[in-house]
Amino acid sequence: MRRLLVLVLSAMLAATGTAAANEQVVGGERASIQANPWAVYLVDDRGAQFCGGTIVAPSKVLTAAHCAIGRSPREVQVVAGREDKQDRRAGVTAAVTKIWIHKQYVAADEGEDIAVLTLRDALPYQPLPFAEPSDQALYQPGTMLRALGWGRTSENGKTSRFLMQASVPVLPDEFCVDTYPQFVQADMFCAGFEGGKVDTCQGDSGGPIVVDGKLVGVTSWGEGCARRGKPGVYVRISRYAKDLHPVVDAGVVEP
Repeated sequence: MRRLLVLVLSAMLAATGTAAANEQVVGGERASIQANPWAVYLVDDRGAQFCGGTIVAPSKVLTAAHCAIGRSPREVQVVAGREDKQDRRAGVTAAVTKIWIHKQYVAADEGEDIAVLTLRDALPYQPLPFAEPSDQALYQPGTMLRALGWGRTSENGKTSRFLMQASVPVLPDEFCVDTYPQFVQADMFCAGFEGGKVDTCQGDSGGPIVVDGKLVGVTSWGEGCARRGKPGVYVRISRYAKDLHPVVDAGVVEP
């Protein structure tokens, strides 16, 4: 349903007070796969990238339920360790053997938008720990998060060839509720600048939202991409930690 990274100069100014002379105006900034080894993307049975994900255990990838619903394991593969989607020599492509979708999932904007893919083989990349119920401080308004993905670089644009990243602040729940009446505070959070211009977009769904070395969110839904007053909405991972642990920890294959 969403999202890629759209980064513009005014947003950089708002976030940091300055901007380097070579900052791109639209399209975010490149992110290194070496610095983010847990970031992966999903491809369909034709090899087309359609969502993102996060390695949370050697043989487990956390993504959005709306990326996995209606798909069988043989219709999804995980590409890990590849920053440039065109560099077929880099990284590995992993087969999926099982898909777990939260049993209460109906639609992304109703909550429970999480899924776990179990892989046939362990990945040789460092997993990222996910937020626990004790990590509520990571969701305080104003906290700067990092969003990553290979999705579209503008609302109606093409998906990115490279892994991209952008920083967005957590917004108050009150703002999210006013913007999206269906917003479920216990299950979601929203992040972005009220003026828009920095956001995730289609193709970023399921991808990681990170702060302080933890996965705090999964890209889920929103209205358009980088629109003024329409921030991205993300899964509040700490809310689902108790649901995730039995799935993630079961049958973990060591590398």
